[in-house]
Amino acid sequence: MSSFVIAIFLSAFLLFQVQPIVARVILPWYGGSPAVWTTCMLFFQAGLLVGYGYAHALVSLLRRHPSWQCGIHAGLVLLSLLSLPVMPPESWKPITSGANPVGGILLLLARTVGLPYLVISASGPLLQHWFARAAAGRSPYRLYAVSNAGSLIGLVSYPFLVEPSLRLGQQSWLWTGGYLVYGVLVAACGWVLLRRAPCTGEADRPGTIEQEVTPAGSWTDRFLWVALAACGSMLLLSTTNQMCQDVAVVPFLWVLPLSLYLISFILSFDHSRWYRRLIWMPYAAVSVGAVMTMIYLDVGSADLNPHLALQVVLYCFALFSGCMVCHGELVRLKPASDHLTGFYLAISLGGALGGMMVSLVAPQLFSGYWEFYFALVLLAGLMVLTVLRDRKAFRWAPLAWSCAGFLLAVAAMLIMTSLWIVRESGEGVVARARSFYGVLRIKERSDLVGEAWLTERSLLHGRISHGRQYPGSDLEHLATTYYSEGSGPDALFASHQDRQKNGPPLKYGVIGLGTGTLAAYARDGDTVRIYEINPQVERFSRTQFTYLRDCQGTVEVVPGDARISLAQELAAGNSGEFDFLFVDAFSGDAIPIHLITREACELYFRHLKPGGVLAIHTTNTHLNLTDPVRTMARTLEADNLQVEHVPEPEGGGADDYSQWVLVSRDQEFLNQLRKQGWATEWEREAKNILWTDDYSNLWQVLNWND
Repeated sequence: MSSFVIAIFLSAFLLFQVQPIVARVILPWYGGSPAVWTTCMLFFQAGLLVGYGYAHALVSLLRRHPSWQCGIHAGLVLLSLLSLPVMPPESWKPITSGANPVGGILLLLARTVGLPYLVISASGPLLQHWFARAAAGRSPYRLYAVSNAGSLIGLVSYPFLVEPSLRLGQQSWLWTGGYLVYGVLVAACGWVLLRRAPCTGEADRPGTIEQEVTPAGSWTDRFLWVALAACGSMLLLSTTNQMCQDVAVVPFLWVLPLSLYLISFILSFDHSRWYRRLIWMPYAAVSVGAVMTMIYLDVGSADLNPHLALQVVLYCFALFSGCMVCHGELVRLKPASDHLTGFYLAISLGGALGGMMVSLVAPQLFSGYWEFYFALVLLAGLMVLTVLRDRKAFRWAPLAWSCAGFLLAVAAMLIMTSLWIVRESGEGVVARARSFYGVLRIKERSDLVGEAWLTERSLLHGRISHGRQYPGSDLEHLATTYYSEGSGPDALFASHQDRQKNGPPLKYGVIGLGTGTLAAYARDGDTVRIYEINPQVERFSRTQFTYLRDCQGTVEVVPGDARISLAQELAAGNSGEFDFLFVDAFSGDAIPIHLITREACELYFRHLKPGGVLAIHTTNTHLNLTDPVRTMARTLEADNLQVEHVPEPEGGGADDYSQWVLVSRDQEFLNQLRKQGWATEWEREAKNILWTDDYSNLWQVLNWND
């Protein structure tokens, strides 16, 4: 029977390896937004649902024909080989970047990996059913724990082992080899099944029904199968969104929650001893309360913002305890093994519904990441419902009612706290928008500048400021935050010979619009070309800020992903001929990696004049981006220097600090900047970290010491 164990483990391993491989390929095609990962996860949840549905239909319609089941599945495996290797060709890259590319991403994934993914996603329930028939009297449910263990190892091994060691092409071919091995194992499992159940029309053997569970679930049970699975899925995705908004948008913080989600499945389905209602429900209430307290304190006072590690730990505790409750209660409601494919189908349906709620419905209903609070309230409600339905399982009825009363109080407090947090998070916010690329807020407050109180208006993405202005005052045209006096942009404009000698006008490009602050440096005759992928950013920069409107030069905003737009311009014979090109495309606190790879910078240099300067904004709370930029500069035979601006304590806030790396083949100009005192000494020699379109590793630059 080892062939069943290995096949189920390998299929689950491949299932969670193909997800980051394909997503990693298409991530730069759609702007490098974190929402690309969310959309991919929605596709894979839907693919899992289709796979489970296929397995359930195969078993239900052909229950008495095991040979037909084996033949149909073997044929589908052979047909899926035509899709290998799972690597979307360059010809499928989108020509333009749309405002909401969810449909395009889903279609591309279906064409690339749809059929192989359906086959391996069906393996869990289908092979478990075959095992139950071939091994009479043995429960197949522990094989679900084996499946989730394979999923966990496949998921965790990617960022720690596969991605740092192999390029994308090598990863794809290695996955293809594993898929071929899976096909051989499926054939072995089918052979074992037909040996044990060779006769067409053979009925299920006695003894395969587990006596400790009901033969089939009631309609209430089936509703709870879907609801509990949906709640766990919503907790996973909404916690990930919340954590990335509050901490940093890095792929590692996608792996960690998903790993805990899978571990809760493994423990719950391995044995009933791992889930004790009287332990996990109070633990879930306490851990959720701790997270809500953390959010409450941060909303009430920005000075109480918890440490990065504390935030991650609290979010993960709440997620894990909530998922243990959801999945533990699922196991308590599991049907007989005859109905396991329907049970798994209901679980996958719930997972897909939870993913749709977070990825598709919530962005339309909510202007913030408020589905996190909705998921917590749903968890509390399901905890109350399961206790009330099963109060006879307690030895004393008063204990059951006490637990129900406690959980009702928790649900009420969650609702009130959630409403308060939503209300307080909007304090001072004059405009808000949510799109595929995240949540943007326009916030106003009174700020003492010198001896006068001025209105300060900021553009925020999560907690990160993307620009600030003092509208209606004498400082309205002042370049602030990362572009203020003493910053990298200030060094370039103040020292360029054409600007100093009143020479010909400058032409410069900007990747990442923000509030449009860099347009403040333009003089009469200058040309500013800005590339921005998020249409909401352009809308806010034109309606809430005046930098674009008051620009003395000619300003043009090009919608779409900068790399795609620049490549198209070059293909049409239109080089930018920029004096400067500023790369400042942050999403929250993360820069899209595909904008600072070697290939990207080669493209930038083809748009620069011979003596032009590439200025890369590397200010970051959690990532040290200077090493890959310095290595890239050396690879392109260019010089580089750092301009670090540390504002005076009374001269500005934390968002006035900036760090820029200036890269140019005009060494004479950079030496001039050094002589003028603009350059900041490097603290150490650069690590040899070269990021390409085919390879990058954020572990190399992650800084957990903040």
